[in-house]
Amino acid sequence: MFTGIITDIGSVRSADQRGDLRLVIGCGFDMAGVDLGASIACSGACLTVVDKGQDWFAVDLSAETVSKTAPGLWEEGARLNLERALRLGDELGGHLVTGHVDGLAEVIGLCPEGDSLRVGLAVPAALGPMLAPKGSVTLDGVSLTVNEVRDEGERTHFDVNIIPHTAQQTTFADLKVGRSLNVEIDVLARYLQRMVAARAS
Repeated sequence: MFTGIITDIGSVRSADQRGDLRLVIGCGFDMAGVDLGASIACSGACLTVVDKGQDWFAVDLSAETVSKTAPGLWEEGARLNLERALRLGDELGGHLVTGHVDGLAEVIGLCPEGDSLRVGLAVPAALGPMLAPKGSVTLDGVSLTVNEVRDEGERTHFDVNIIPHTAQQTTFADLKVGRSLNVEIDVLARYLQRMVAARAS
């Protein structure tokens, strides 16, 4: 489990296509305290540490993971939002995040609002019922609050605000219209949607 509070920005040092895709990710974590087999959320995807060095760790991505996550993340030079797994007793500053990507959001608008940036996004309509105003959503591993939600045919539009601190501590400082982001719906909404669907069948 994670909180959606980013603690480092990593960079992909190498991407080697084997049976799976092996990434070596440079980071600022104290790797002496990271065990092999530990989980690290990389831009919202929970990945397992399979090798490590003083300032890097390696992960393997299956074809399924690559196909279900935002394009461009897993290439040499890409910057990734990183968060180590939650430990018992840690402060829960964001919301409970599993690191399982539910779909992709497209950035459809960027509008300065005070010192913040209002970001408009679109997701497939199937995810729409699990988004609610003032509810939580995770975008590329970052815990954010939903402002508004609007159903627009085959897609659902929603927006969030990125405050300056969040922009500085994540990869959101360089957001552009058209960029795809990994989306994780709030885990409670996921279970509620499943319960509603089961009762209706």
